[in-house]
Amino acid sequence: MKRLADDLHLLDGFPPFAINVYLVGDVLLDAATRHATKRILRQLNGRTVTAHALTHAHPDHQGASHDVCEKLGLPLWCGERDADAVEDGRIMERQPKHPINTLIGKAFPGPAHPVAWRMNEGVEVAGFKVLDVPGHSAGHVAFWRESDRTLICGDVYTNIDTLTGIPGLHEPHSFFSPDPARNRDSMRRLAELEPALVCFGHGRPLRDPNKLQAFAQTLPHD
Repeated sequence: MKRLADDLHLLDGFPPFAINVYLVGDVLLDAATRHATKRILRQLNGRTVTAHALTHAHPDHQGASHDVCEKLGLPLWCGERDADAVEDGRIMERQPKHPINTLIGKAFPGPAHPVAWRMNEGVEVAGFKVLDVPGHSAGHVAFWRESDRTLICGDVYTNIDTLTGIPGLHEPHSFFSPDPARNRDSMRRLAELEPALVCFGHGRPLRDPNKLQAFAQTLPHD
């Protein structure tokens, strides 16, 4: 587990930075695929964890959520408009039809799980403000800490091409986002924050706000 900022740690992943899981204060943020349960629990051993939150209801973020919550007795939190997907387990039905999503749907999703808190814009989680940033999913949220300008953006941006593994800023591939145009609006909103540290669902952390802003300026307006 690597410390990125005060009360913010990145859990070790395999491969590194491919699918990121964070510990924010005493809140586990995202949970990779259903195959990550043992790795997550091993790294949380001996640490105080009181809740588990999701940036969004996709199978590479909620895959281990049910098992981790069950084993540690944690409440599960997610954005209001993603809560139904988490609770009914029909996450892939809300994804665009594509052969890659068909494969992901067989390998990554975890079981359905009750949502204890449907988060809305402006609430606070472990010192971070929740931001409503839909597009990549209906209820995607990001986490923003103004005091040190730290942003956890989920998959609004990626800092790696999730198909090729090549590092660099990207918008999510269109077949992963039900509403790519709306996600671009969310990308622009987050870039305007000028974060000093950006933590992604996929890819290495970024400590150059100019890169995020420059990339956002290249996005098409639909």
